[in-house]
Amino acid sequence: MIRKNNFSAYATVILFFILKTSICAGQQTPTFSEYNYNPFIINSAYAGLTPNTEMSISNSGYFNQFEGSPRTFSLSGHGAINRRKMGLGAGIIRDEIGVTTSTNFFGAYSYKIFFDFENNRPYWQHYDAGVLSFGITAGLQQYQDNLLDLGIPNDPNFAENINATIPTIGFSFLFNHASFYLGFSTPNILGDSLASDDNLNLVNPYYGYLGYRFFNSRYQEVMIKPNLLLKYEDGAPMQADINLAVSFKNKFEIGTGYRTSSSLNFLAGVYLFKNARFIYNYNTATNNSPLGNTHGFVLSYQFGDGYSID
Repeated sequence: MIRKNNFSAYATVILFFILKTSICAGQQTPTFSEYNYNPFIINSAYAGLTPNTEMSISNSGYFNQFEGSPRTFSLSGHGAINRRKMGLGAGIIRDEIGVTTSTNFFGAYSYKIFFDFENNRPYWQHYDAGVLSFGITAGLQQYQDNLLDLGIPNDPNFAENINATIPTIGFSFLFNHASFYLGFSTPNILGDSLASDDNLNLVNPYYGYLGYRFFNSRYQEVMIKPNLLLKYEDGAPMQADINLAVSFKNKFEIGTGYRTSSSLNFLAGVYLFKNARFIYNYNTATNNSPLGNTHGFVLSYQFGDGYSID
């Protein structure tokens, strides 16, 4: 039993150093399922873009076998106001890595400029064609580093736990056309400048993503969606998620993708009744990562006509 506990402690320490730079960003890079099926969590300009108010809950990593491996949970909602010219939303994102926990609470506002592009897309596309949207978020990040749990003696860097509150402000934009979309966001331009603890060194990540929608020309029942997510933060290499999904008439869809940190993504989704959508995501490492494979899901509910195309 003692040997097992020692191994667990050593493994936790190693994992802490491997993943420390990721948690300093305040938010891990979302998995394929999250950012494609709930873009609002990384881009506030998406608020109010769906035809009806939408609520989403997601998690990843909660079924991992390795103690201390990354876990992410999010709960969010957004909708349109003022004849869809504006959007409002709010959310909570909780990340856990090793002995570090980061919880973000935020509210979001978006303003939209519409362009009169003619299109003949089916209702189930779920997007307004020709919309330029600008978004802003404001919130608080609660950051906890339980360094004493690592059991590293005689090191001043691990002599006390860190518990800090950080105000956050983020900006984003999104351009959406009938066939493609392009977006950029930065969740916290303030970094750690207003943090309640001076021992923090948080960096601000930048996200860029784009995608295209191909429809089969005759019945427009099948949509193929290639897309790309880029993430950059100071001190870390650029990370890219390259993905492809296929949706059939908003009844079910499948997808796969590759992340440059050497992992593969797979997903399968089903639309339940007319208002609910469930997406299951599986991420597997292609190298000798100690984190193993990750399971996750996104469950979304859209009010009104929901995701129905009838």
